[in-house]
Amino acid sequence: MSEALLVIDYSYDFAAPEGKLTAGEPALEIESALVDKISEFHGTGRPVFFMMDIHHEGDEHHPETELFPPHNIAGTKGRELFGRVKEIYEEIESAPNVFFIDKTRYSAFAGTNLGQLLAERGIDSLTLTGLVTDICILHTAVDAYNKGYRITVPASCVGSFNRDGHIFALEHFKNSLGATVER
Repeated sequence: MSEALLVIDYSYDFAAPEGKLTAGEPALEIESALVDKISEFHGTGRPVFFMMDIHHEGDEHHPETELFPPHNIAGTKGRELFGRVKEIYEEIESAPNVFFIDKTRYSAFAGTNLGQLLAERGIDSLTLTGLVTDICILHTAVDAYNKGYRITVPASCVGSFNRDGHIFALEHFKNSLGATVER
């Protein structure tokens, strides 16, 4: 089994208390566990993919425009990795097993070359981390399931601004996608 880590949307806008679409305290609570998970994967040479939401100022055609306030706008602080996750990324970003990929939809697979990069490396198992459990993590997990990947979601490494949605997603990962949810 070959495994990769996906760090999804741990950006300033999603994680900082003053972020444009912050998950608030749940985002801050996962920071240490997320940094530990990144260190673990990187330290063993397994691939780490930082998947980052990107939007463009004034893009009225993007489907999220009517659902959420502007966030993760290209060229702004809001789109930068946040806190200690940003620090560890800056330490390891030039390593051959570290990738940073822009994504324009909830799923890390939609419109990206993630699937190709995983296939080239023989990856068959994914550990999903980051924000937001019931949106981008959930949509990535469904796509991963449909593509045949084994899925692990460490509950200590995902968070949401919607507590009920977070709980639903963790149960959905386990009960509908056969994922391992680490408590």
